[in-house]
Amino acid sequence: MQSGLKKKLLVAAVSLGFAMAAPVAGMAADTIKLGVAGAQSGDLASYGLPTVKAAELVVAMYNAKGGINGKMIELLIEDDVCKPEVATNTATKLVTDGVHVVLGHICSGATKAALPIYKEAGVVVMSPSATNPDLTQSGDYPNFFRTIASDDAQAQTEVDFAINVIGAKKIAVIHDKGDYGKGLAEFAKKFIQESGKAEVVLFEGVTPGAVDYTAIVQKIKRKGADAVIFGGYHPEASKIVSMMKKKRLKITFISDDGVKDDTFIKVAGKNAEGVYASGPNDNSANPLSTAAIDAHKKEYNEDPGAFFENAYSAALALLNAIEKAGSTDMADIVKALQTETVATPVGNIHFDTRGDAVGVGFAMYVVKDGAYVEVK
Repeated sequence: MQSGLKKKLLVAAVSLGFAMAAPVAGMAADTIKLGVAGAQSGDLASYGLPTVKAAELVVAMYNAKGGINGKMIELLIEDDVCKPEVATNTATKLVTDGVHVVLGHICSGATKAALPIYKEAGVVVMSPSATNPDLTQSGDYPNFFRTIASDDAQAQTEVDFAINVIGAKKIAVIHDKGDYGKGLAEFAKKFIQESGKAEVVLFEGVTPGAVDYTAIVQKIKRKGADAVIFGGYHPEASKIVSMMKKKRLKITFISDDGVKDDTFIKVAGKNAEGVYASGPNDNSANPLSTAAIDAHKKEYNEDPGAFFENAYSAALALLNAIEKAGSTDMADIVKALQTETVATPVGNIHFDTRGDAVGVGFAMYVVKDGAYVEVK
């Protein structure tokens, strides 16, 4: 946390010593505790740290205005390294510390592992990036919401692009065997087969963290694929595309929002050029998006990272729901999220009965001259 913002938050915390308003039903605690959970260390920290910064900025903004109903917002930040076995401990720690709502988790597998703990405790959770469809479509987690579209929509975007824009006929679909990557790949396989315009020539998982991906690249080559769709994250994607270049396999590589991150470009280097990835819609025409990004640049002296706008929007949505509900009770917050529209960097959103944000979607991007640009 930068010193300027830390000072603002500390001042807000000190101000709690003064009576600012009478207690509101369902808000008996001294502060409103906003938890932030996600990968803040390890290979996938570039996905989680932007969420922490988004939360810091939104909380500072709220506290500068006096908080919510006279109560300051307190941040509880926990690192789950995007690992399910760690996420359960993270969730338990946040619940034990009295968290009211949680911004996170970041990865679908970690989110799925943690949700039952929050559900039992009556805590609403909102992710900026966990896209596994079952998280909302199963109906198991009425306490879960997200500000990003689900993997079925993302996979459809990728398949439509591969077939209708790139003109792919033989597609290799590979994944990292995780809840996120495999789930997305299975949808991609399904949509390719249903299209009748292309065939899946290979469907296979790779081992995350492997040193060498020669075997899968050789299989893709032998199968005569003219495009690859990969479900997973940037550490594996960067190694696979680099091996493809080394083996002179010159076919289109398409991936997901787990790869649409500047860290992928930094790791893959020149091998990242020409790689396509789906990601949240471009919100640059939205004044709230511009304002949030400018605030980040001013506070942290750098551009925001992956899912920053989705995280900023989630923090706004959660705190707006508490404010409109006048309560931190789960049922009251859920009702407010589903009935109250809130202006955010990703648009004016509310949530359907499953927990998905209405109006968000995906676009395709390509690495060009060392940066992701939207494919028009």
